[in-house]
Order: sequence, then C-alpha cells, then structure tokens
Amino acid sequence: MKYIDEYRDAAQARRLAAAIADVTTRQWTLMEVCGGQTHAIVKFGIDALLPPQINLLHGPGCPVCVTPVSLIDKAVALAGHPDVILTSFGDMMRVPGTTGDLFSAKAAGGDVRMVYSPLDAVQIAADNPHKQIVFFAVGFETTAPANAMAVYQAAQRGLHNFSLLVSHVLVPPAIETILSSPDNRVQGFLAAGHVCAVVGYEEYEPLAARYRVPFVVTGFEPLDILHGVYMCVKQLEEGRAEVENQYARCVRREGNMPARRLVDDVFTVVSRQWRGIGHIAGSGLALRPAYADFDAERRFGLAAETVEQVGACISGLILQGIRKPAQCPAFGRECTPERPLGATMVSSEGACAAYYRYRRLETQEES
Repeated sequence: MKYIDEYRDAAQARRLAAAIADVTTRQWTLMEVCGGQTHAIVKFGIDALLPPQINLLHGPGCPVCVTPVSLIDKAVALAGHPDVILTSFGDMMRVPGTTGDLFSAKAAGGDVRMVYSPLDAVQIAADNPHKQIVFFAVGFETTAPANAMAVYQAAQRGLHNFSLLVSHVLVPPAIETILSSPDNRVQGFLAAGHVCAVVGYEEYEPLAARYRVPFVVTGFEPLDILHGVYMCVKQLEEGRAEVENQYARCVRREGNMPARRLVDDVFTVVSRQWRGIGHIAGSGLALRPAYADFDAERRFGLAAETVEQVGACISGLILQGIRKPAQCPAFGRECTPERPLGATMVSSEGACAAYYRYRRLETQEES
C-alpha cells in the first residue's frame, strides 16, 4: 500500500487526522460518493489514518460502473454496424456486456474510436459525412455540459449524421435510494466536488433535512478528503445535519449557471436503470424532444430492454456500500483488470480497480 508519507503534505494530513480523532467519541459510518475520492483514499491509506471508530464506505460514484449491461450491448451492436463509427472515452472500452465489450467489437472489425471529448466526435461527423457517428455519452452531471454542447454544435452545424447513445445518471436520486434502503448504514456523505461545481449543492439540502444526514462537498486531494471527514464527523458529534462546502475554492451553492442552462436546454430528467442497483426514478438524463433526432437509440431503432448482471460479481453491493471489494470471493482471482467480471474492476474510478491496484497483496495476505 502507498501510505500518506508519500504525499507532499503528509505532516498536515496527519494533523487533520489527529483533529478528527479529537472530535470523535463514537462509531460513525461515512460514504464518499466519487470514485476519484475512493482511489485517493485507497492509494494514500487515508482510511488507515482515521480513528477506528470511523468507517468509510465507497458509493456509486463511478458512472462507468453503473452503466447498465443493456446499454453496453447496444454500443457493441452499433459498433458492428458497417455504416457506424462508434466513439467513446477509453474507460468504456473494456466494460463487459453480455456479448463482449467495445474492444472485442473493434477486434472483430468494428470502427470503434477512443476520443478525449464529445466535440472530437462532432468533428469526426463533419469529416465523415457518409458515416453515422455515435458518441457513447456516459457520466454524471459532470460530463453532461460537454455532451449537451456536442449536440448543440451538431445541430448548429447541420451534422445530421451525429447522435448520442445516452447513459447519463444523477447523483442525488442514487443517494436517496441508499438512504431509504433497509440495509443502509451511512450516517454522513462526502459529496463529489466536481459534480457540485456544475450543479451546485442545493439538491442535497432537502436530503440532509429529510434523512437527518450531513453532507460535505469535498475535493479530491488527501487534505480535502480529510478536511471533509472532519467537517462531517463534527456535524454528527454536534447533532447537526447540514450541507457544508469544504471545496469552496471550486464550488458555489448554485453551481455553474451557464452550464446548467445548457444541460436543461438539451436534456430532460428521466428514470434510469443502474447496473447492479436497479431502476431509480428520476435518476437520469435523456435528450429533449427538440433534439430527439440526435438520439442513437431512436435513430437505429434499438429496443428498450433490461439485462441484469449475473454471475459471481457483487459490484451492486459494492456500489451501495454494503460490501467492500476484498469481501468479494472473485476479487483478484476470477476477477482481475485483465479478465473483469464487472465494471467496478474495469473503470479507472471503480472501487475494485483501486483495491486491486493499491491493496491486492495486502488483501491476499489477509485471506
């Protein structure tokens, strides 16, 4: 394991950990929602710095991980179409569906291209007018503005050979699903700073009031995470349940209003299926009727269907904070990054990938 000693601000991190220990008088269970925060916690051993009364759970904050199997299958099917160029971010390429992944579709002859921005896909559409270009639009609220801009620009440029395969999901409904579950153990949340930089944190305030659970908007550096834990534990110890902003250098309560307006113009809120979790009402985005011509599912007549993940993978339990990666019997054995059983081992933000990269030897010794 890489410990906090390798972090440039290790001494300050230890002081924050000591401050957390000073205010902690009982057991508390917190959840960080973002996969980027999970990787920082595991890489630097942040959880090992905390007092034993603090338990950190890893939440569903990996959009790649929660993309349903049925949409992976649709992307693979589109990649096999002779008139389609399927574009995607690299972290979607090895996410398994029921019939393979995008890398296997590419190996079979499909025109599958990795891009760094949805606007790259728009340019590919301009350069290939006789091909249909589909961008696999996956993400939380963070990536929605760029995908909305891609559709807006395609419409402005008259690029009718461009479309999105949309798998956008929203964080607050997923958190409410966790809080309302009879298996819930979470008493406080570290909210993802990059999501809140776009949409603000007003939507968390009703959740904090309804469920009497504190939320702290937190950044991604070890010091950010430790400071967020301190603020959250302090609220719990004082009997408060509020939304506080640790990441004030980047996040405002109202978020980024131009980005929000663009997203609201292009997308509308819909219900979505989450891989390993199930159907969550009002938890996704879909293209509005004005932009329906850019909907790949509609354009190619892809049938609506639900395919559940089966087999030994327990990623659904991991995404809900009910289990941790090392508690999966397949972890590091049948399931590895080279032969993943589920998306949490594939994605660069997946909890299983973090544990495999930074704690594989440690978990093997424990077992």
